[in-house]
Amino acid sequence: MSVSLLQPSFFMSKTRSYAQILIGSRLFLTAMTIHLSLQVAPQDLQQGGNSRIPYVHVPAARMSILVYIATAINSFMFLLTKRPLFLCSSGIGTEMVAFFTLFTLVTGGFRGRPIWGTFRVWDAHLTSVFISFIIYLGALCFQKLPVEPAPISP
Repeated sequence: MSVSLLQPSFFMSKTRSYAQILIGSRLFLTAMTIHLSLQVAPQDLQQGGNSRIPYVHVPAARMSILVYIATAINSFMFLLTKRPLFLCSSGIGTEMVAFFTLFTLVTGGFRGRPIWGTFRVWDAHLTSVFISFIIYLGALCFQKLPVEPAPISP
């Protein structure tokens, strides 16, 4: 692997032209997914429209786990190589994980209200997701501390 590929300036100069296309396609696909899952998907006979919520809730939960794994890999690679690109990627990944985890908790509440009669049934899975969300918020606060970074030596 070439060292120049891991420099943020080189990486950003090569991917800048694709960024706008990727952002636009992501917004379009997200809007289409929400429309298809909440408007077009058929209703269940017993649950009605509430059966559509897992079409949004489950992918959000999976994305939070997937982005968490990618963030952990980027953080580990930063510890090994001290390349700033991995640090930047792990910082952005932490924000994404916090968003997807919050979205999972909120949509889970919408799903739980009609089924269980309350927004939350504090079982082990929900409690672990909530504690993970608190840890992600702590990591975000830790990243935003006004600390003068030491120079990164290879």
